[in-house]
Amino acid sequence: MSAQRFLVIGSNSFTGSHFVRHLLDKGLEVVGVSRSDEPAEVFLPHRWGPCEGFRFHRINLNHDLDRLMEVVEAQGSTHVVNFAGQGMVAQSWDRPTDWYQTNVVAQVGLHDRLRRVPTLEKYVHVSTPEVYGSVDGPMVEGAAFAPTTPYAVSRAACDMHLQTFFEAYDFPVVFTRAANLYGPGQRLYRIVPRAMLCLRLGQRLPLHGGGLSLRNFVHVVDVASATLKVAVDGEHGEAYHVAGREVVSIRDLVYRIFRLAGVDPRDLVDEVPDRMGKDHRYELDSGKVRNDLGWVDEITLDEGLVDTMRWLDVNLETLSQVSVEYSHKP
Repeated sequence: MSAQRFLVIGSNSFTGSHFVRHLLDKGLEVVGVSRSDEPAEVFLPHRWGPCEGFRFHRINLNHDLDRLMEVVEAQGSTHVVNFAGQGMVAQSWDRPTDWYQTNVVAQVGLHDRLRRVPTLEKYVHVSTPEVYGSVDGPMVEGAAFAPTTPYAVSRAACDMHLQTFFEAYDFPVVFTRAANLYGPGQRLYRIVPRAMLCLRLGQRLPLHGGGLSLRNFVHVVDVASATLKVAVDGEHGEAYHVAGREVVSIRDLVYRIFRLAGVDPRDLVDEVPDRMGKDHRYELDSGKVRNDLGWVDEITLDEGLVDTMRWLDVNLETLSQVSVEYSHKP
């Protein structure tokens, strides 16, 4: 594995930073790229350990593609793993053109340049289960797309574009679609750290739609290990689902967090109207990555919640000063 040179696009993201940390712990050379400067270390897991093998470049894919390709050429990247993208489902209704520009137009430009890179062995495109829409049961990788929000449409369009590049050019793409992630270092507007912060600060937590939506949660450290499995051993043109084994409602998840701390959730939880276009259920069948690539998730939901609460408690003074609201960057 020593000859492999990884370029991680979106290295400042929650999942991207944990993946960088996973690579560094394996002794691999890593170049990270994100559109913003590196955030506070509390949100940057790859800085929680030795970083001698890591170099960072601030590059915005929407504006600096030539510069990004210079970095690829200089490194001689063998594996490009792309976590970059405009996230947040509800906000995509407000300015959908921003989502299409970042998640489709800029990505297509990147792929068209990468297909000409002679050193490239694998391109890992980190996608989302949102492309399937709401589901009735575990979804397998070949399921039809049925996106229901501008965000989901933008991600589905990019996935379909990449599939055509695979078929036309034998572009070495593989896809990952992970269930709902959580873990230390996650931004506070996400449900797990937000619930924990409200709990610790005695603040009220809004529960959209009463928290009836069903989700499958998987710890980010397990996702990092699965992503590396796919990057090294995944078959070109194939998608791999990454998910834990437990499906819970958002309400049950929040109640579990509060009860782990010995607090009655009814004292701090407010039910509020649901967001537009929110899918009721996401559930992924992860048998393919388990059976074909030998991936095993090692962290149970309860263990992961305790782990995340530990991170929040250690950094509570800092985190209590951080906004829990998402701030859009076009």
